[in-house]
Amino acid sequence: MHNYWNVEDELKPVFENIDNVCFFNSRKVIEAFWKENVSEQHFNGTTGYGYGDAGRDTIERIFARIFKTEDALVRNQFISGTHALSTAFFGVLRPNDIMLSITGKPYDTLDSVIGFNDNPSSLNAFGIKYEQIDLINDDFDYEKIVKRVKENDLKLIAIQRSKGYSLRKSIGIENVKKVIEEIRKVNKDVIIMVDNCYCEFVDTVEPSEVGADLCVGSLIKNLGGGIATNGAYIVGRKDLIHLCSERLNVAGEAKEVGPSLGANRNILLGLYLAPSVVASALKTGVFAAYILENLGYAVEPKWNEKRNDIVTAITFRNKDKLIAFVKGIQQGSAIDSFALPEASPMPGYDDEIIMASGSFTQGSSIELSCDGPIREPYVAYLQGGLTYEYGKIGIIKALENLEKK
Repeated sequence: MHNYWNVEDELKPVFENIDNVCFFNSRKVIEAFWKENVSEQHFNGTTGYGYGDAGRDTIERIFARIFKTEDALVRNQFISGTHALSTAFFGVLRPNDIMLSITGKPYDTLDSVIGFNDNPSSLNAFGIKYEQIDLINDDFDYEKIVKRVKENDLKLIAIQRSKGYSLRKSIGIENVKKVIEEIRKVNKDVIIMVDNCYCEFVDTVEPSEVGADLCVGSLIKNLGGGIATNGAYIVGRKDLIHLCSERLNVAGEAKEVGPSLGANRNILLGLYLAPSVVASALKTGVFAAYILENLGYAVEPKWNEKRNDIVTAITFRNKDKLIAFVKGIQQGSAIDSFALPEASPMPGYDDEIIMASGSFTQGSSIELSCDGPIREPYVAYLQGGLTYEYGKIGIIKALENLEKK
């Protein structure tokens, strides 16, 4: 067996940078709590219509402060990040509007939302048109984007920062800032919306701070800190948040309704812990990348590269090795460690997916998890780790399982 336990000396400079980002974001969170005078009363929830939910409204003001936006919609009524993205699309787009993705094809779960598969409930079914411009060498095709935006007929531009089930690099905040600046030189009005899933608190700046009109993410990923049991957020311009809230709830009632049903404490506590939890997930990814690179596997990003999200893509080029690694992650989990994941169809995906998620919250990607489509080149997408120590133990379990193959 390799000595996986004692590699931190080599990783120390990378870990120190992660800790610095963690401290910056912790300060950002605690200052928002101070300014909103959070108290135990805000843990109380509402039922029924959810009128006058002080905790829910305070949470949304905190999110708006952290993201430096006019408003926020943070609700446990959101099932997932995909649900929040869908709500935002349907909230601001109307028949005959055109949306343009400038990071190529979005994540697989949006296929039915956009209408690639002729879903009768899709944007396409409502006459909303979709276009895309692919990335070039993991960066935006600035020339093509500017040329298309100049035509002045686009309603919304979508940016997906995380790689999804692809091998491209995730998009850094510097690139987001640059492309928004280029777009604004030729069009001041087009709505720019960023899918920020997996990316929150990985850096010290969020897309809403560099010009994005809307920013969307899940609470069972980074910002839930492993505590929030469901939900998602949309932050941005007040007028657009109003439209999104009317889409989620009902026209005419918007943000005024929506019971928190006891979720406020978990959302607040999860957000409070999120900077530290994200740092642990990043360290877990760095540790895994370091070992797997040394074993000869292609890893994205490499262990000492700048990270833009909590996802590490590992290319096995072998179906059995992919399955062995994913099963090892499951064996290293706290919940259902005895279960053996099998590849199977999943809602929203065209390929069979194998997924290890021995988590306290079903589908929680901020907890140590690993999944991948059963298709060449057989890539595992590793994410999460509530603490670095548990993440490291889980990775070693997966490596031991891989070595058996």
